[in-house]
Amino acid sequence: MSRPYNFSAGPAALPEEVLECAAAEMLDWHGSGMSVMEMSHRGKEFVSIYEAAEVDIRELLAVPKEFSILFMQGGGIAENAIVPLNLSRGEQADYVVTGNWSERSQKEARKYCQVNISASNSPDGHTTLPAPATWQLRDDARYVHVCTNETVHGVEIHELPDLKALGSQAPLVIDMSSHMASRSVDWSRVGLAYGGAQKNVGPAGVTLVFVRKDLLGHAMQHCPSAFDYKIVSDAESMYNTPPTYGIYIAGLTFQWLKKQGGIAAIEQRNIAKAKLLYDFIDNSDFYTSHVAKNCRSRMNIPFFLADDKLNDAFLAQAKARGLLQLKGYKSLGGMRASLYNAMPLAGVEALVSHMQEFEQKRA
Repeated sequence: MSRPYNFSAGPAALPEEVLECAAAEMLDWHGSGMSVMEMSHRGKEFVSIYEAAEVDIRELLAVPKEFSILFMQGGGIAENAIVPLNLSRGEQADYVVTGNWSERSQKEARKYCQVNISASNSPDGHTTLPAPATWQLRDDARYVHVCTNETVHGVEIHELPDLKALGSQAPLVIDMSSHMASRSVDWSRVGLAYGGAQKNVGPAGVTLVFVRKDLLGHAMQHCPSAFDYKIVSDAESMYNTPPTYGIYIAGLTFQWLKKQGGIAAIEQRNIAKAKLLYDFIDNSDFYTSHVAKNCRSRMNIPFFLADDKLNDAFLAQAKARGLLQLKGYKSLGGMRASLYNAMPLAGVEALVSHMQEFEQKRA
């Protein structure tokens, strides 16, 4: 029997090949006599796992040598505090609000610096994107923060803004938690990128931070040492005990991505999956998407039935067909299908088939 299709927004589905490999190596990793969970993070066995994972993600995302790659803890929510503690110097920072997660980011940053809301799509319910040319950027901002994919509202920034062209010398900080490794990154426009692993990369517990080296060494005095990017970078992510098993699973996922043809290949698959679902929704009178077409997320697709009273029946019948975790975010309602890298095209086809049959029975 094949596994169900898991559309969870996170923690999310992992490639079956990765889970099978982890299961086979659970009790004895490569003849070491130890599970990865039992290894010293400073032993040669785990150091080799960590080094391979770092090399692979740098290669996959074409991360320039001018960037340090940090494996940290705390998820994207912790980074909402760690970023201003490292970059703001307690001064000004620009935030662009495009949905639930960027709203939370700017609220947390206010504890550590002076926040300027440069742009917001709140008035339209987070269904469009404010054009970068309209952003009100401060000359004295230490950084500009954006969430490039809003998991709840399904809004994605597909092209990173060129801040220099907008007259800002501040580094761009991107929260890419929910699209990391699903598409390429224009690093020439980025100063720092971060994301929790539990969407596309691995299990909850690992946070990846990609930070330009010239931004290191400016942490506020009261920044905890374990969250000081320079200290973590100098210690090669071993200042404190890192999330070893999560890094191991992430490393297996990176290997799987390479076998799929890398980021360019997986991006084309993600485009095709999203198009299949959006095209069906757009051609239906029963289902709707509220997000403007030019900024629809490929990863997280909220949609709504014509009658909310049918939601429970839709979800129950979907579960019976092996289509799991389709309920929308609690504050938004409706449905949400998350189509991360590990979701095969067949899973989206099965969802569309269910949606079509459910609609026909109620026509």
